[in-house]
Amino acid sequence: MGIPAFFRWLHRKYPHMVEQVACDNKDPATKQAIWFDNLYLDMNNIIHPCTHPEDRPPPQTEEEMFEAIFEYTEKVMAMVRPRQLVYLAIDGVAPRAKMNQQRTRRFRAVQESEQKEAEIEKIRVQLRKENIEPDRKETKAFDSNVITPGTQFMTNLSIALEEWIKTKMAEKDDRGIWHKDLRVILSDASVPGEGEHKIMDYLRSERSKGRLNPNIRHCLYGADADLIMLGLATHEAHFTILREEFRPNQPKPCDLCHNFGHSLADCRGKESIEEAQQMPIVGATEPVFIYIQLYMLKQSLYNDMRRDSYVNLDFERFIDDYIFLCFFVGNDFLPHLPCLNIREDAVDRLVRIYHNVNRNYWQPGMYLTDRGHVDLERCQEMLHELGNAENDIFRNRKHNDARYERRLLENKKRKWYADHPNGEQFPEQEPEPEDTIRFGDFGCKERYYSSKFHFKGNYRQVADMVTREYVRGLCWVLAYYYTGCPDWQWFYPFHYAPFAEDMRSIMRIDLNFNPSAPPFKPLEQLMSVFPEKSASALPVSWRRLMSDPNSPIIDFYPTDFKIDMNGKKQAYMGVALLPFIDEARLFKALESVYPDLTDEEKIRNSHGHNKIFDDRTVAVA
Repeated sequence: MGIPAFFRWLHRKYPHMVEQVACDNKDPATKQAIWFDNLYLDMNNIIHPCTHPEDRPPPQTEEEMFEAIFEYTEKVMAMVRPRQLVYLAIDGVAPRAKMNQQRTRRFRAVQESEQKEAEIEKIRVQLRKENIEPDRKETKAFDSNVITPGTQFMTNLSIALEEWIKTKMAEKDDRGIWHKDLRVILSDASVPGEGEHKIMDYLRSERSKGRLNPNIRHCLYGADADLIMLGLATHEAHFTILREEFRPNQPKPCDLCHNFGHSLADCRGKESIEEAQQMPIVGATEPVFIYIQLYMLKQSLYNDMRRDSYVNLDFERFIDDYIFLCFFVGNDFLPHLPCLNIREDAVDRLVRIYHNVNRNYWQPGMYLTDRGHVDLERCQEMLHELGNAENDIFRNRKHNDARYERRLLENKKRKWYADHPNGEQFPEQEPEPEDTIRFGDFGCKERYYSSKFHFKGNYRQVADMVTREYVRGLCWVLAYYYTGCPDWQWFYPFHYAPFAEDMRSIMRIDLNFNPSAPPFKPLEQLMSVFPEKSASALPVSWRRLMSDPNSPIIDFYPTDFKIDMNGKKQAYMGVALLPFIDEARLFKALESVYPDLTDEEKIRNSHGHNKIFDDRTVAVA
């Protein structure tokens, strides 16, 4: 995921870095404009939309889901035409630092699914009262949480992908999609690591062995914004990101009858189905694909650097520092600083501070980072400058938000009176949630730390504690991007970030991680990220730990949890206040159920290896 709205901001700032793919959706192998050597697929970006699409009726069986995944994968291959390598990377067990976000997503997915099912059932009941057949049949909704390592679904998908690859490599290919010299690597969900980071590990390994030709043309498929940062971090000369272009307001099928042309609230059940059959087929349009040309982005960043910098900088070192600065605005492992918002040009603000600090404090040849390590003294100088501007940022935000709300209300009123010419009174609006923090006002720090971290007394003590973990987190993330996971068990143990102004004396922070810490096993991760509603994917005795009131870890699995809007307008942007998993308590509780695992479940709970398909043979790496 990375920085919310980062790609949209970057695209607006540097529009020429994006190029529409010249292909025919019916036959993507035609109209090929760019050839690549290596294609890397972040497969979770294919698996999710193929198994529970938003813009078309969902597949009804596992076989249909797998077939959709195969078709989409080959469609991407047809656009890219890789000549040497295809690397299919599925998310395996993630570092503990990522599990907090995964846990939030999965709990919220169940919550949203339950809300949707309640809406559907309400419409069904209403239709039955009117003697209208609700729909063809009631089907159980697909639980997308099973797209997690350790489930039977992911095991079945791995087997199906392996057979599909073997079949495709053995077939005669008249369209030239499966090149005769093509090598395929499948890194399935049993192999630890996030998909995109397994790809980065592969590239680092190939480079260290001297097998990464600098002229290789790389293409990475995926929609997550952090892929841009990872691509830049490779420092490869020819690196391109391929993704679907986001198009808002696409038609979506009704959640009840799965037909287009009406919403759930307007569904008339069987009547709607019969009406849809008499009308022209209207549905989602074919996706449009775009290339993000990183060499064009780098050229723009270089031009900006030359224009704004007061000293001569090594551009590749500047790129590393730029990536690190972006981590302050957002990443998958830490909450962003309260004063930084991508929609307020936070990245540009940080780059300006970077150049000013470089001129005023640093000697020539000094940088924030060096090969995945952070210089905390220079980072402290950056944070000091940002902290000085923090209250002004908060006050400007408050002013701009108030102006936006006034404009929004005026527009609502104009539309209301235009739609109600008889002079009906404009309805009273719901009051805005109380702003208990009042950022930028006197005492906001005490209110923030008291409200968000539940401290009593001097806020400096909690601010220092939060700062220590946050800075460790920044250093962990940078190392993760550049050298691989520095510690599989470290995580940021808070829901919120500190103020920039409070991040002081960071040079004394202990940055030692435990590189020998092992990743969780797949079923252990399921117990860490699943809500009780998804427990059916777990072994039977393990499920009881999620549901039995006497379970020693029942508090890990709340059936209801608070969403702190934290100043945001949309619920999905709020902070889910879920308890953090206590690793020691979890493993202690699992001791009693580990003996119950069947041989098949033991295999699902083990770590696997990459499978390499080369010249119609398969090997394990």
